[in-house]
Amino acid sequence: MSRCAFSSVVATVEGGTPLVSSTGEESPVGVLRGPTVLVIDDEQASRIGLRRVLVAAGYQFVGASTGTEALERMGTEKCEMIILDPALTDMDGSALIRLIRRQSLIPILVLSASGDERSKVRAFDLGADDYVTKPFAEEELLARLRTAFRHRFQARGERPLFVSGDLVVDLVRRDVRLRGRRVMLTRLEYKVLSVLVRYAGRVLTHRQLTREIWGESIPGTLQPLRVIIGVLRRKFEDDPARPRYILTETRVGYRLVVRERAAHPAAATAEDRISLG
Repeated sequence: MSRCAFSSVVATVEGGTPLVSSTGEESPVGVLRGPTVLVIDDEQASRIGLRRVLVAAGYQFVGASTGTEALERMGTEKCEMIILDPALTDMDGSALIRLIRRQSLIPILVLSASGDERSKVRAFDLGADDYVTKPFAEEELLARLRTAFRHRFQARGERPLFVSGDLVVDLVRRDVRLRGRRVMLTRLEYKVLSVLVRYAGRVLTHRQLTREIWGESIPGTLQPLRVIIGVLRRKFEDDPARPRYILTETRVGYRLVVRERAAHPAAATAEDRISLG
């Protein structure tokens, strides 16, 4: 690539709608635009690499190298998702998440070289939707993005039905079915499941879960929560020791998996599959 062409690509990377495709060709006019992802990373090479991955997958790209620039971009661009490397030069990534959450519920995926559990827990507690450690597999990152977008549709409350593989949860009728057969739950078991369903695909920390379930009367230990999770697994999982629906994020919390295969007639399409109240 010539120096002139490279400069053109770099200039495009920092803006909104790309002027050239990931192959360097002009983007055709009138092509349907995908969701816009704001990538906040102080390393230009990382932004260029993420732009390549995102544009190839059909997303629109907006780049920012600092927290201040990111907040400005959010004011001028219609961003629908954020990928954030918290190691910024002008402000701490945690502070930026806090600022974003004051004004928006936009999904935030933290992409960090730090796999420290404390960092993960802090990011989730501040409101991040997911956390991916560098280096990462491109397909994993794109899968996490799809999950985050599904969560955005959940929050809209368009349809109070959750379908994941053979598991169907109707939040209006408070009806839970597995392979078409009704699953009987106690009031507390259903409450835990409904919280996991509302945030399906996201990691919920132990603290977030206990606050949602018990409010100010939080138990002094995690044992009550672990017991309920164990009971739910025995009722849903073919092998509770190797769960497919409720996964443990070691020392962090739990995640209810969104499975793509629809085995229930209520799950007509992938778009209809996840829409919660």
